[in-house]
Amino acid sequence: MRRVTKVYHVLVVLTMFVFVKSDVLTREFYEDERDALIPFRDSMKSGLNLHGNWTGPPCRNNLSRWVGIACTNSHITRLTLESINLTGTLPAGFLQNVTFLSKLSFQNNLLTGNLPSLTNLMYLESVFLSGNGFSGPIPLDYINLPKLTALELQDNEITGTIPSFDQNSLTTFNVSYNQLSGPIPDTKVLERFSVGSYDHNSGLCGRPLDIQCPVSPPPDPSKHKKKALKVGIVVLIAVATAIIPFSVILLLFCCHKKNQVKEAKKEEHSNEGIEKKAGWSTEDPGRTVDLEFFDKQKPVFDLDELLRASAEVLGKGSLGTTYKATMESGAIVAVKRFKEMNSLSKKEFVQQMQLIGNLKHPNIVEMTSFYYSKDEKLVIHEFIQDGSLFELLHESRGIGRIPLNWTTRVEMMKDVAKGLIFLHESLSSQKVPHGNLKSTNILINFSGETAHAKLTDFGYFPLLASQKSKLAIGKCPEIMDGKKPTHKSDVYCFGVLLLEVITRKVPGDNHEDLSDWVRGVVNTDWSMDIFDLEILAEKEGHEEMLKMAKLALECTDIVPERRPKMTQILIRLEEIYDPKISIEVG
Repeated sequence: MRRVTKVYHVLVVLTMFVFVKSDVLTREFYEDERDALIPFRDSMKSGLNLHGNWTGPPCRNNLSRWVGIACTNSHITRLTLESINLTGTLPAGFLQNVTFLSKLSFQNNLLTGNLPSLTNLMYLESVFLSGNGFSGPIPLDYINLPKLTALELQDNEITGTIPSFDQNSLTTFNVSYNQLSGPIPDTKVLERFSVGSYDHNSGLCGRPLDIQCPVSPPPDPSKHKKKALKVGIVVLIAVATAIIPFSVILLLFCCHKKNQVKEAKKEEHSNEGIEKKAGWSTEDPGRTVDLEFFDKQKPVFDLDELLRASAEVLGKGSLGTTYKATMESGAIVAVKRFKEMNSLSKKEFVQQMQLIGNLKHPNIVEMTSFYYSKDEKLVIHEFIQDGSLFELLHESRGIGRIPLNWTTRVEMMKDVAKGLIFLHESLSSQKVPHGNLKSTNILINFSGETAHAKLTDFGYFPLLASQKSKLAIGKCPEIMDGKKPTHKSDVYCFGVLLLEVITRKVPGDNHEDLSDWVRGVVNTDWSMDIFDLEILAEKEGHEEMLKMAKLALECTDIVPERRPKMTQILIRLEEIYDPKISIEVG
């Protein structure tokens, strides 16, 4: 009897376990939200392997299992895929079932077609779609988002008029650098924003732009009255009738001459059509000077030759677009075209460029020249052929991919540390010498099987101090708390970079998500689970991997004063890799 009772109790417990287990599984995620994003995944190309990463449930309670996704209570609440060369056209209505979405960000990618429909997204607060190739009008459903606080659509090809946004919650709004037209709606909300939110739309008019909208002339009452033709008008008609044949002959003669001139000019400039491929404007009304070069001994080229070069977009970032430019001579350079510096004076821009352009070190990219005008600012630097660290870490794992073993990753991080130490010594008077350290701004050049890393996009903080949120340091805890950046802000970014290298996970909107996850696991029995399988498969180096993880956590300490200096970090990296190697700093 006791045995039967025990069996009965076991069956009851097992039944309860199965019930609870199935209940938990059904609440891990919401299928309609996952199914809504699958067409988006399948239609996109990017530097990330979305098709390989976006599999299975996107959420597990508050934890995300898909890159670029954030979850709350098993619902998808944020979709953030920024600066990953995301290419394609968004599927129609693909977000309508992701009803708890609060943030949508695809900024600085290569998306085309219409802007996404945001119908039914009543919790949506932030929409960042700037720096793409979106076209067509702004959907009217955007004015029906009750919690919208930020809408950034600048630097696209959007046409049509601006809808009458009147949400009191809207505090950030930007539609500049598009092809919008018509009057800016006269709403209290849209009146809050400055000229910078609307400029570079040739067809827009009204406040706050200094462009008056055309006033339609009143109807002519005389056209409703019947008047008799006077004798003078009859005479004029007769004279006009007489001279029409002569006017036609004269007009045909002038058109013939004009066509001859056009043909001559077309033949003269037949080789200049390459200019438009470059992607930067050749119609610069403020153009008064040519390129300024740092090294006068090296072969130079002028601005016209640069603009005639064939160009290829390498990527879009928070500061602008980078191109690969191939000259007619065969020389190849990288060109950075800034989009957030139009308010700078020439003195500010030139002084900073002269300062950082004359820096020389094996682990920073060498700047060649720069160009300044009121509406255009370019920086030209050496072209690094093997791409960025971000691409090497996160691109598809298909055929032709360059594997990154443990030794290669440590060597690259040592290079980054050396370059950062050099910047901290050379720009010691500046608050934050680099300011934008992240994997997309580390360029890799392979010599045989040896990888060499070089830093780029450094030294721009003094030119963008009011827009530091666009830089990597904008995600440091002290900056998010409203405090001033220091050299230790660069150290924090270096720590995030270390975590990205050893885990092969893309840092999200909040870097603390990645560091907190590693911090919570690194001292447990599952500590090795944080590492990328590609390096974990190696039989040796596991102890060194844990040491690097702990170093990364020290660098991402929430208190800046507790973070190590870059010179100390390099010593630790040398000890992790090989304690016998001598250290060269500076």
